[in-house]
Amino acid sequence: QVQLVESGGGLVQPGGSLRLSCAASGFTLDNYAIGWFRQAPGKEREGVSCISASDGSTYYVDSVKGRFTISRDNAKNMVYLQMNSLKPEDTAAYYCATYRGTFYRLWYRWNWAREYDSWGQGTQVTVSA
Repeated sequence: QVQLVESGGGLVQPGGSLRLSCAASGFTLDNYAIGWFRQAPGKEREGVSCISASDGSTYYVDSVKGRFTISRDNAKNMVYLQMNSLKPEDTAAYYCATYRGTFYRLWYRWNWAREYDSWGQGTQVTVSA
């Protein structure tokens, strides 16, 4: 069974850090670009970051550039999202998913949720004092 499982969320104060993990079972991640998305209550799902399968290219939404870092460890079948300098507006449920779109379109479709499947169940991140 193809499955992604997120972990690492929690409650953190503004300015704090968390590292989210995305673990795959039933398939190997190294053949797929992996994206992180988030969704806050009452808001649409937003693409946060993506890492390609081929050359490790990374993509970020402007609001997290310089604060978040996506990485992958193919040997462990894991993808990570290191989140530093967290802000209250980062509060959301965070999801990872596999990109199923065309490779050469990744650079401009990486944040299109409809290009992804195998969504995990999500992990909650709450940034609050």
